[in-house]
Amino acid sequence: MASVIVPLAEGFEEVEAVGLIDTMRRGGIEVVTAFIEDELHGRLVTGANGITIQADVSLKNIIVDDFDMMVLPGGWGGTHALADNSRIIELVKEFKANKTIGAMCAAPFVLKKAGVLGSKYTCYPSVKDDINHDGYQDDKKVVIDNNVMTSQGPGTALCFGLAIIEQLVGKESMQSVKDGMLLNYC
Repeated sequence: MASVIVPLAEGFEEVEAVGLIDTMRRGGIEVVTAFIEDELHGRLVTGANGITIQADVSLKNIIVDDFDMMVLPGGWGGTHALADNSRIIELVKEFKANKTIGAMCAAPFVLKKAGVLGSKYTCYPSVKDDINHDGYQDDKKVVIDNNVMTSQGPGTALCFGLAIIEQLVGKESMQSVKDGMLLNYC
């Protein structure tokens, strides 16, 4: 079974995190959420809009070999917390070197900081200037550049989840989830 780790930090974008987690699980992917050890509330991580999620494991206990991919949801608060965390930067580099890495909305900023953002990417439109990296594409909901996947924002979370399912599980599983969720716009 394919497996994905989703780190959550205070201020993450809830629609993105929950949409991705739900969609990937529908596609047969094991999804584990992680919290940053120095967060104030431990396993309980509060998003940008006041929704609190209980994460599964501490970031310090993540072993890259246990997962096929790491996916970073956006939200500026969560993105900055992830970008400022040395363990996240280390993990992002390891996933890029050996696995697949994904980021959406503001989170491609973390990939840029880690030096792993590819030559093609997308993100939330207002964040592209902060990322300041050539290769921005505004005409696609999801951009795949070798083993780096990016997506635009809250409204593209389900499409991003489907793209991840296709990459990790296959087109047939992706199509089954897409049909079942009535996702005609992806």
